[in-house]
Amino acid sequence: MNLLSKRVLSIEASATSGTAVKAKNLKAKGVDVISFSQGEPDFKTPPYICEAAKQAIDAGNYFSYPPTGGYLDLRTAIAQKYVSENKVPYKTENIVVTNGAKQALSNVMLSILNPGDEVLIFAPFWVSYLAQVKLAGAKPIIIKGAPENDFKVGIQQIKDAISTKTKAIVFSSPCNPTGLVYNKQELEALAELVSNYPNLLVIADEIYEHINYTPHRISFAALPEMFNRTITINGFSKCYAMTGWRVGYLAAPTWLSKEVIKLQGHLTSSNSSIAQRAAFSAINNGLDAVNEMVQEYQKRRDLVYAKLNAIAGIEVNLPSGAFYIFPNISKYYGTWYKGQQINNSIEMCTYLLEIAHIAVVPGAAFGEDACVRISYASPEDDLLEGLKRLKKALGDLEKQKILNLN
Repeated sequence: MNLLSKRVLSIEASATSGTAVKAKNLKAKGVDVISFSQGEPDFKTPPYICEAAKQAIDAGNYFSYPPTGGYLDLRTAIAQKYVSENKVPYKTENIVVTNGAKQALSNVMLSILNPGDEVLIFAPFWVSYLAQVKLAGAKPIIIKGAPENDFKVGIQQIKDAISTKTKAIVFSSPCNPTGLVYNKQELEALAELVSNYPNLLVIADEIYEHINYTPHRISFAALPEMFNRTITINGFSKCYAMTGWRVGYLAAPTWLSKEVIKLQGHLTSSNSSIAQRAAFSAINNGLDAVNEMVQEYQKRRDLVYAKLNAIAGIEVNLPSGAFYIFPNISKYYGTWYKGQQINNSIEMCTYLLEIAHIAVVPGAAFGEDACVRISYASPEDDLLEGLKRLKKALGDLEKQKILNLN
C-alpha cells in the first residue's frame, strides 16, 4: 500500500536543488567542482543590511512572533517603493511578507486555484511553477517561446491557449532561466488581451527586477486596468544578495492579500523577525549596492556570452536580465559516453558533472530540453575555468562522434 499522497507523487524534486546537492557531494569527496547550478549571488549581503540585523538583536525588541503578514513598517516601505519606483499604487494592506518569494507564489496558487482550473505558464519557466500549480490541484498549460524570438511567448499563442478553465497566467521578467525581459509594448499587448477576460489573473514574478540590463522596467500591475488583475511576486534574495535571509513578498488586491495572510497563518506564520529588520534596511537605503552588483553581473554576462559563442555547435541568446544564460547544446546529443548515448539535457548534465566537474542544470527542468542553464553569479576566474572545461568536454564528445562516423 502506498502511504504517500497523489499530490506529492505528482511533482518532481527541484532540479536546481538536486544538481547543487550532487555538486556539493562531489566537492565533499575532494573533487574540484565548479557549480553554475544554483540561482544564488556570490556576493555577500551588503554590510548596512547585516548591521541592521545586529542592531535589532542588540535592541532586544524583536524576539517575539511578528505579525503573520509582516511588520507594518516593512509592508509600508514595500508599498511606498512600488509607488515611487514602479508607479503602482499599492498600500500597506496589499503587501504580504513571506518566507521567500517561493512561498509567496505557493500562497497565491493555494489561494486562487481549484481542481480543474488551468494556469498558463510561459516556457522556458522557473522549475517550481509546475509543481506549485499541481500541488494546488490545478493543471499547468505550457506555452513555449521560440528561441528566435528570444524565447518570448507571442500574444496569439496565449490567446489560443486560453479556455473557460483558465484562471491565471504566470511568467517572470527578467526571466529565470533565459534572462529575457519583456518590453513595454509586449506587456501592454498582454494587458490588452487579459482585459478581455474578466476572470483571468496574472501572476507577475519580478524577483529579478533590478538585475536588468535594458531600459524596460515595467511592473505589470502598473498597466491600465491591471492593478486588480495582477499578483506581483518579489523579494530580497536576488537583488540584495539575501538568499539565506528568506524574505519574499507578494503585492495583490486586498481581496486576495487578506486571504493569503489567513493561509500563511496556518502554514508557516510570519517570516523571521530579524530578517525583516534587515529587509527594512535594504529597501530604505537606496540601490547603490544593488547597482554595483548588477554592473558586475553584466560584465560577467558579456564574458560568458562571448565564450559560449566561440564554442562550435552551441547556439546562445544574449540575456537581457537576471544572471543566467541558456545555451542550446542539442547538437551534441547523439554522442556517446561510457557506452551510453547522450540524448537529452539530463544526460548531458550528468556527463558534464562527471567528466568536466562543472554543474549546470538541465533545460528539461525548465521546459526546454535542448538547452542547459548556466548561472554566471560566480567569480570571473570560476567562469573562465568552467567554460574552458565545458569547451573541452564538448570537444571530446565531438571527436568521438567523428571517430564513430569513420
